[in-house]
Amino acid sequence: MSLPSLSIGGRRIAADEPPYIIAEISANHNGDIDRAFKLIERAKKSGADAVKLQTFRPDTITLDSDSEDFVVEDGLWAGRTLYNLYEEAHMPWEWHKPLFEYAREIGITAFSSPFDFSAVDFLESFDVPAYKIASFEAVDTPLIEYVAATGKPMIISTGMADASEIGEAVEAARSAGCRELMLLHCISGYPTPASEYNLRTMIDMANRFDIAVGLSDHTLDNSTAVAATALGASLIEKHFTLDRSGGGPDDSFSLEPADLAALCQGTSAAWSALGKVNYGRSSSERGNMKFRRSLYFVSDLQAGDTIKPNDIRSVRPGNGLKPKLLSNIIGQPVLCSVVANTPVLEKHIDLEPSKR
Repeated sequence: MSLPSLSIGGRRIAADEPPYIIAEISANHNGDIDRAFKLIERAKKSGADAVKLQTFRPDTITLDSDSEDFVVEDGLWAGRTLYNLYEEAHMPWEWHKPLFEYAREIGITAFSSPFDFSAVDFLESFDVPAYKIASFEAVDTPLIEYVAATGKPMIISTGMADASEIGEAVEAARSAGCRELMLLHCISGYPTPASEYNLRTMIDMANRFDIAVGLSDHTLDNSTAVAATALGASLIEKHFTLDRSGGGPDDSFSLEPADLAALCQGTSAAWSALGKVNYGRSSSERGNMKFRRSLYFVSDLQAGDTIKPNDIRSVRPGNGLKPKLLSNIIGQPVLCSVVANTPVLEKHIDLEPSKR
């Protein structure tokens, strides 16, 4: 039975493949298109499989109001209106074409999170290879259905969504025609303590919805992502910046290039370590077989002498008979003369074949 999977840009993404790493640029362009180009370049050099943009305008994501409903109360953005925050954070739509072209030129996949129907229509003009639904939009089933109708692979982040809401999002995507779907376990805190991630939820989500799963990670280091890979995450998404002290809305909880390179290496190593069920000896073990314990004579004996407990010991290296035969050998006559510090071999002892 094949594992749930999807494919982005010709790359199969599933638990039996190395983890797919997405560098989320989000608002870390900080209003500078040259910085956006540099982010894509550094993501590629760090080993990421893809970069992801966010496609919205402040008018398509919120209302221009300073009433209490539209002011952030606490956290990184406390005191700011949603409109003001998204005005700063949004990526100008005229940047998309040159950024997508640059990503294609240097050989890294690029796609985006749309936040309304107009963003989907705009992104379709670039024939993006996939779509990501952000956690805050996971309850927007009309948007999910609209994206599903494109026929492209879809990734849905599940931050803040309960099991029922996740089920509704999955049903909306599948019923509207999405055939390649993935869920990302996510905690929508910025940043999030690792202790809040409850990664076993990701395993339950995979089984509950019969779906490929990954992790959208908002912790400050890579430990959670590596652990998630060991639990079956086939995709890891992390926010990416050139400089955590850059002053942008998302810089402070994003990975810098060296961190992203470490993420790519660490998750790949974790996936490789999973391997398969194998009780055989690995190639790196074989040379050490000779250093296992075995039975050695520790006394000089003549042919016919009875082997006493103090004549034989279980020691390293492994050139003699296995230690499990010790009780069978004690009390037996030695068949030929032996000297101390030599291995006990079959020629020295008359053992029944069934006890060898």
